[in-house]
Amino acid sequence: MKTLRLALAQINTTVGDIEGNTKKIIEYIRKAGDEGADIIAFPELAITGYPPEDLLLKPQFIEDNLEAVKEIKKSVGSTIAIVGGVDRDQDIYNAAFVFYNGRLVDSYHKRFLPNYGVFDELRYFQTGKTNRVYRAGNVMFGINICEDIWYPDGPARDQSLSGAELIININASPYHMGKAEYRSRMLSTRASDNLVIVAYLNAVGGQDELVFDGHSLVFDQQGELIYRGKQFEEELIVVDLDLDAVFMSRLHDPRRRQEVFYFKDCTCSEVIVHEKALQRKKANIKYCPTEPLEQTEEVYTALVLGTKDYVRKNGFQRVLIGLSGGIDSSLVATIAVDALGKDMVYGVFMPSEYTSKESREDAYELVKNLGIELIEIPISGIFKSYLEALKEVFKGTEPNVAEENIQARIRGNLLMAISNKFGWLVLTTGNKSEMSVGYATLYGDMAGGFAVIKDVPKTLVYRLARWRNERAGFPLIPERVLWKEPSAELKPDQKDTDTLPPYEVLDPILKAYVEEDRSFEEILNLGCEEECSKKVIRMIDRSEYKRRQAPPGIKITPRAFGRDRRFPITNKYKSY
Repeated sequence: MKTLRLALAQINTTVGDIEGNTKKIIEYIRKAGDEGADIIAFPELAITGYPPEDLLLKPQFIEDNLEAVKEIKKSVGSTIAIVGGVDRDQDIYNAAFVFYNGRLVDSYHKRFLPNYGVFDELRYFQTGKTNRVYRAGNVMFGINICEDIWYPDGPARDQSLSGAELIININASPYHMGKAEYRSRMLSTRASDNLVIVAYLNAVGGQDELVFDGHSLVFDQQGELIYRGKQFEEELIVVDLDLDAVFMSRLHDPRRRQEVFYFKDCTCSEVIVHEKALQRKKANIKYCPTEPLEQTEEVYTALVLGTKDYVRKNGFQRVLIGLSGGIDSSLVATIAVDALGKDMVYGVFMPSEYTSKESREDAYELVKNLGIELIEIPISGIFKSYLEALKEVFKGTEPNVAEENIQARIRGNLLMAISNKFGWLVLTTGNKSEMSVGYATLYGDMAGGFAVIKDVPKTLVYRLARWRNERAGFPLIPERVLWKEPSAELKPDQKDTDTLPPYEVLDPILKAYVEEDRSFEEILNLGCEEECSKKVIRMIDRSEYKRRQAPPGIKITPRAFGRDRRFPITNKYKSY
């Protein structure tokens, strides 16, 4: 029986930490050797971290990456290592380096470079021009990188037709809701169509707005799932693959003979890694696929990991959050505690004359439940001094949004003062629904270093809070916060619905217009009222200048503001 033991290093790297990433790679190569692995694979651009963006325009960065390649080469023994990094040959390439027994055997260059959504690889890399299969004794395998596997007629087909029994696809594929299921269907199809085992390895961890979910997958030649890795966790996956079963499947499928004949011009060149036949393992590793997380838990876990890695990787220890007693700040504080621990999170309560008794009670109950420290700074006196200073300028006018926003900006100033004094990172609390329509104060509640729920619609905010309470087994986030009417509390009896439609009405419009680019007629066909839809679209279009000045936040939807959706600020086009 021909069995190959494959290790997939689902690791969390840091962009620019070439030394730290290299140490981790070498450590996992050793672990794979201890497990008797024949091959170990690492994620896309594991040496540099992903995405390195304009670091790739620095020649010294490329050189340091290549020095790391030399260091890794020295550490590789009898386990073949496939490591993502940057190769240089007149231009630079997104590459998979192949190491064996102290040698750099080859480097595969990524052939399909994504340039949509959050991806910008054509800005940096040259397109790979060659395709190869690798022989290790009596085993043939192919290597490709991320986007390469998404094309039915891409490198995987040619590698399979050239004899590869296994395709190893290394990735840094960012998370968003719904992507895992779509990805799984595609990989299953690619495996069954090519009668080849497909091993999909993904990175894990947070990088600025992006979160990588791991969730590595292995499918057999029939498209059946062999292994599913953990979500949002580092893991060394070790699986035994039955390569005889691949040969048997190909014997019984005449389609492949026709494809080999008609696509003979697509034959890949062969690279010999070594001539030694695989050694039979003493016992097959027993494993079962982990079950995927339910969607709400999946999103919550992504937000926790994204927050943890942004804080830690940028050198912060502690964070502070302006607590209002509302749902958004309550959820952000809860995520922060889950990410960093209660001793690293501080709440700041800044009441005014418009702050309700219920908001005070809810903020204090949340703090007690989370076990975090609370700082209270009343702003009424500061607000009065502002009004006094502006009395002559504002003379003869009626109070309006200007006076409301002064309060938000006072709170932003206080949070940033504490941040400057103690080096704590301010987590902002605005959600995607508010950011979409500009229902936020520039230099006020938008002030801060990281926007945890920036890409989370308000209706999903409530779902996440309810899920977290269910997991806790008691109202960790006070029950009243989940049902009281949202309010900014910047004027008497203020409600969000004074300015916005109910969030149950607003969020479907936002999804259609922002994430799906639907026309005005299509939005109306969803059941949205005409004048309401026009108002919302106007608010979205007018608020682009605010979003450009907002802090980065975690992407969890298919189309987030910033990296995904890029609209001009100066823009006269109307969608209705």
